Amino acid sequence: MILWRWLMSILFVVVNAVMMLILGILFFPWAVVSPKGALTACKLYTYWVRFACRWLVGIRWEVRGEIPTEECLVVAKHQSFLDIIMIFQAVPKPRFIMKRELLWTPIIGVYAWRLGCVPVARGKRGAAIKKMMADIGSGRVAPGQLVIYPQGTRVRPGDYRPFKVGSFVLYKQLAQACVPTATNAGLYWRKGTMLRLPGRAVIEFLPTIQPGVEQADFMGQLEYEIETGSNALMREVGYDGNLPKPGQAQGSES
Repeated sequence: MILWRWLMSILFVVVNAVMMLILGILFFPWAVVSPKGALTACKLYTYWVRFACRWLVGIRWEVRGEIPTEECLVVAKHQSFLDIIMIFQAVPKPRFIMKRELLWTPIIGVYAWRLGCVPVARGKRGAAIKKMMADIGSGRVAPGQLVIYPQGTRVRPGDYRPFKVGSFVLYKQLAQACVPTATNAGLYWRKGTMLRLPGRAVIEFLPTIQPGVEQADFMGQLEYEIETGSNALMREVGYDGNLPKPGQAQGSES
């Protein structure tokens, strides 16, 4: 059985890479001239991944909570590339905080630019956010949902990393509502391996944090909601590993 799962997982990885390339090339001319082309291509890719997840490796996915449709900051647990895809499909106009170097990636960089993703150089987050807001004001990009991962990287289920203060900086600068988001996707699409495991992956949009909360309270509430929510989703499917304790926000890292 494990050999079969490995074979199907490898097939899954290969066909997804091929589909990404095909869609990227087919929609490239439209994406260059219109953000709608980039959004359409990427949305189609997420539907393909959802289909392939179910029929090739047995992963079904579910979205819970009130899906944000207005301008807001989505602060999400990041366990897997899968939770990126799930959020992208769920919200209407997603854009992500991303490393500036990704802009120079062939094809992908153009799509990220046209989607209005925010490329951030180390130490220059404030300037990047100001530019994003100016681009929205000028009409170059449409308003949408800005997604950031507060721990700064994928974190395996059971591991703990402190939440970085960059989430609060964005929350304060944007003066928008913040939607904490939990997941258990890392149980099935794991970091550092091609093996995919069957099960029900979930992202859950949690109760909104309204603008105006002070840093200490914001960071404490954010970490508590995301970690508690993610832990509950993992326990729900029988995960019995060590789970990070919520409410440990450091608020001192950037």
